Amino acid sequence: MGDPVLVTPTLYARDWFARNALKRANELWSQIDPESRSLDLKSRVEFDDQARIVQVAPESVIPTAAPSVLPSAPAPVVNFQDAAARVAGLQERLTFDTFVPGRGNEFAYTMSRQVASWADGHFNPVFFHGPYGYGKTHLLNAIAWEARARRPDAKIVYLTAEKFTSTFVKAIQDRSTAAFKEELRGADLLLVDDVHFIGGKTSSQEELFHTLTALLETNKRVVFTADRPPSHLNEIEARLRSHLSSGLVCALDVADQSLRLGIVERKLDQLSMRLGAAQKPHHDVLQFLADRVPGSIRELEGAVNTLAASAGARLGSLTLDEAMALLQPNLKVSAERRVTVDEIQKLTADHFALKQADLLSERRTRSVARPRQVAMWLCKQNTTRSYPDIGRRFGGRDHTTVLHAVKKIEELLQSDEQIAKDVEALTRKLRG
Repeated sequence: MGDPVLVTPTLYARDWFARNALKRANELWSQIDPESRSLDLKSRVEFDDQARIVQVAPESVIPTAAPSVLPSAPAPVVNFQDAAARVAGLQERLTFDTFVPGRGNEFAYTMSRQVASWADGHFNPVFFHGPYGYGKTHLLNAIAWEARARRPDAKIVYLTAEKFTSTFVKAIQDRSTAAFKEELRGADLLLVDDVHFIGGKTSSQEELFHTLTALLETNKRVVFTADRPPSHLNEIEARLRSHLSSGLVCALDVADQSLRLGIVERKLDQLSMRLGAAQKPHHDVLQFLADRVPGSIRELEGAVNTLAASAGARLGSLTLDEAMALLQPNLKVSAERRVTVDEIQKLTADHFALKQADLLSERRTRSVARPRQVAMWLCKQNTTRSYPDIGRRFGGRDHTTVLHAVKKIEELLQSDEQIAKDVEALTRKLRG
C-alpha cells in the first residue's frame, strides 16, 4: 500500500499547506498510522484516483488553518463532487421535483431547466429576480443538482453573495486572493444567490465584475438572483449592472391563487405520508391556506408545516374550523382583520389611478368598468357582504351586476396576466 495522499482543491492551497501545516499534519498522522507513513500532498488536478486520501475542506475557497484532528484511519477515496455538494450548502429538498411551477414562475422554471441541461445556445448570464421567499434559492439549488446529475465531472460552485464577500475579504487578509480567483474562475457553472447584498461594497463588486467577465469570455455559465432587476440595483456600479443585464433577466412574480393552491397540495401530500395521515385535508382547508395566509411562498409553506405538526395523524380529517383554530395562535392570519368595502374601493381606485367616486358612478368605459369589477370581486372574497349589499355600496347596483362582475374576474384570472397581477397586488395590500 502506498503513502496516503492529502488532497487540496488548488495548487495554491497545496503550496500554502506545505508551508504552514504539513509538518504538523504528519506529526498527528504518525500517531494513528501503524505503518508510520508520511502524507503525500497533492492538488486536486494532480491527484491519482488509485491513491488513498485524507480530504481537507474540498470546497474551501482558501485554506485558513491546518486540520486540528485527522481521521483515526486512512479514509477511502471520496467522490469530490458529492462532498462538494454537501459543503457548498445545497439543500437536498430543493430540486425541480419539489418545485411547483405556475403563472408567476413558469418562465423562470423553464429557463432554469434549460440552464441545468447544459444545452447549447443558452443565455448568459441568467438573472432571476423577485420578492423574498418566492423560489429563487429553490431554483438555484435545483439547477445545481440537475446540472451535477447530467455532468458529474463539471465544476459547479454555488454560494450566496454574502459568502462571496466574506470569503473574498478573508482572502485579502490572508493574502490568498489567487486561490479565491482560481476557485471561482475555474467553475463550469457559477450560481450566486442574493447578489444585491454586494451593493455598496466596492472591492467585492470589482472582484465579481472580473470573475463574471472571465467566465463569460470562456463561455462558462453564470446564474444570479436578486430581489430586484439589475437596472434597479442602484448601489451596484454601472458596468457590473450592465453585465448582469446582458444575458436573460427573468422575473419571479407573486404567486397567483392557483399556484398557491398547488403549493399547498404538494406540501400536504408530502406531510400526509410522513405523518401517516390517511388522506389530505378537505378542499376548503386547502383553499383557506391558499387564500387567507398572507405573505410569500416560504411563509405559506411555514403555515402548512405548522398545521401539519399541530394536527399530526389527524391532518386528513381536519375541518375548516379546526384548521383555523390551530393556525390563529401562531400566525397573524389575514382573516382576523376586518376589511371594509370602503377600504377596497379606495385601494382599487388608487391602484388604477381613479377616484373612488368613479367606481360608484354610472360610467361604463372599460377604464372604469374593469376596475369596478375587480373591486366587486375583492369585496366578495375579503368581506362577508352579500351580493345585494355589495351592489348597494357601488352606487345602488343590482345584485346580478355584482354576480356578473365576480364571474368575469374569475374568468380573467385564468386568461389575462395583467388582471391576475393587479388582483394579486391588491390582495397583498389588503392582507398585508
